[in-house]
Formats: sequence, C-alpha cells, structure tokens
Amino acid sequence: MALAALSGDEQLVIFVQLCNVLDPGVAVAFGSVNSELRELTQAPRQQLQADHQAAAALGRKAGKRSCKELRKAKDVALYGKGLSSDDLALLGTLGSVLPALEELHLCEPAAGPDGVPRLAEKLRAGALPAVTVLQLIGKHVGDAGASALAASLGRGALPQLKTLDLGTALGDAGLVALAPALRRRPALEDLYLGYNPLGDEGLAALVAPPPPPAGAPPPPTGGLAKLKALDLSYTQVADAGCAALAAALDSGALPTLKVLFLDGIPASAAAKAAVYEARASLAGGDSESEHEESGSEEEEGEEESAEEEDEGADAAGEEEGEGL
Repeated sequence: MALAALSGDEQLVIFVQLCNVLDPGVAVAFGSVNSELRELTQAPRQQLQADHQAAAALGRKAGKRSCKELRKAKDVALYGKGLSSDDLALLGTLGSVLPALEELHLCEPAAGPDGVPRLAEKLRAGALPAVTVLQLIGKHVGDAGASALAASLGRGALPQLKTLDLGTALGDAGLVALAPALRRRPALEDLYLGYNPLGDEGLAALVAPPPPPAGAPPPPTGGLAKLKALDLSYTQVADAGCAALAAALDSGALPTLKVLFLDGIPASAAAKAAVYEARASLAGGDSESEHEESGSEEEEGEEESAEEEDEGADAAGEEEGEGL
C-alpha cells in the first residue's frame, strides 16, 4: 500500500512504531521520505533526537561508548555515577530496547527515594526480556519502590529474573506488596533482602501468605519453587518470623532452598535453630549478598597463606618475587 493512501495519523502511528531511542535511523529515514512526512514528524523526530542524546549520555556513564554498544551490552553496572531519578526513569524506558542485557547492577544513592519507583514505573510488559540478575542496592528502595517493582513484574517485565538483590529501606509493607509478584516468578533462584528493616509480617507474606479476603482472587500457589538462596541477615525478623519460616519448610514449601542467612536478626538462637532443624540440608553462615561491606574471612585466609608461602620461599633461598 502506497504511503499516500494512508492518512496522516496512520503514517504517524507507523513512525512511532519504528522509533527506537538506541537505534533511531530507521524511524528518521521513514520520517524523511517526503515533504509531507518530514513536516508531520518534525516534532517527534526532534524528540527522538533529544532522547537518543540522553540515552547516549547515560550509556557513557555505564562505560558504553555508543548507543549501539549499550544496545548490545549483556552487563550494565552503575555504581556511584551520580544518577538522578530522571536518569533512572530513562533507564526504565530503555528496558524495551535492551534485548541482550542479562545483568543490571545499580548503586545510585543520589537518585533519592524517587529513583527506584520511577525506574520501575517505566518498565513495561516484556521489558528487560533477558535480564536474570537485578541488583538495586545503596539506595532508598523503600516500600514505594517495592510496590512499583511489584507492579512492573505484574505487567510482565523481567520475565527471566533469577537473582534479585534489594538494598535499603525495604519494610514490611514493601515486602507484603512485592511478595505475590515474587511468588509468581518461576525462575527466581536467589533473593537477597539483607540489611532492610523488614520483619515478621513481610517474611510471612513471602513464605506463608495468609488466605485472601472473601471474594478476592487466591494467592499464587507453589511459589518460589526454584529458590535456592534467601538472605535475611540484619533484618528485623524475630521469633514469629522464624516460626513462620520453619512451618513453611516443614510443609514442603521452598523445596529447593539450600542456603539461608539469618545473621544479625533479633530472633532468639532457639528460633533460628528451629528453622535449620526444619530442613536438615539447609546451610547458613555469613551473608554473601553483594552489598556486604566486609570481605570474607576465607579470602583473608587465602591471602595470609599466600604470604606465608612467599616467606617460606624466601627463607629457602628461592627466586625472590615482587611484593604486592
């Protein structure tokens, strides 16, 4: 069908469908086919150019030299780049044009409490289709951010999510809002919630949701079937939360859970022991969440062993190596 046979509105719809902030060439070429289209698409082409420049600037902060490189990136890490909430909203908008991205790591305190909500609000159905690891730390995720993330998951964003690491200020209300969406993620394997003020109510919603009110749809069943690691260290989980978790494990929930971190929580030693007794195969220990501040003792031990080996080699008269 010739373009001339289409109305201006129909041509404009085609132009919008062709728009890709990271790859605007096709849309620009279409909008320049004739004088009528050039006039019709002048304003949206200017907006597309401005959005492309903003995306390129964001990509440079992530170490990507061009929009093409950003579009093909499998791992994006933004740590302390001074991103604003507007930047995170733009990143959310780009979620639909980042088909190769597998890991997204964000630690941007400067974005403030609006950062995560604005990021999540822009994640539409099918956004970030290949992302398996999402890390949002060092920022105010908060209950609003958790609710917005729950809504984006409900829309179908992040369909392949396997590892979720959420940073500070996530309370019971946020986890209660997020829990149903997490329980619907069939691929979720690792959930890091340490160092958040969440407590018994939030944990119960995650592992043992209560019956819904009369007339409400039933909660998702069989949730978290592939979860292997759960980090609750330095949260406010107390004896009641541990009891709910132990009961869930006894009932056969979380069938693949192998690693559980309960360090630094206010629950009694007996309550924590009951959780590990509920499933003999559970391993615990120091949290391995990426937002921990200290290095592992194992790494320190390896460094000390290496130093001792170097000293022994010097004493034996072996060739002297360079000091680290």
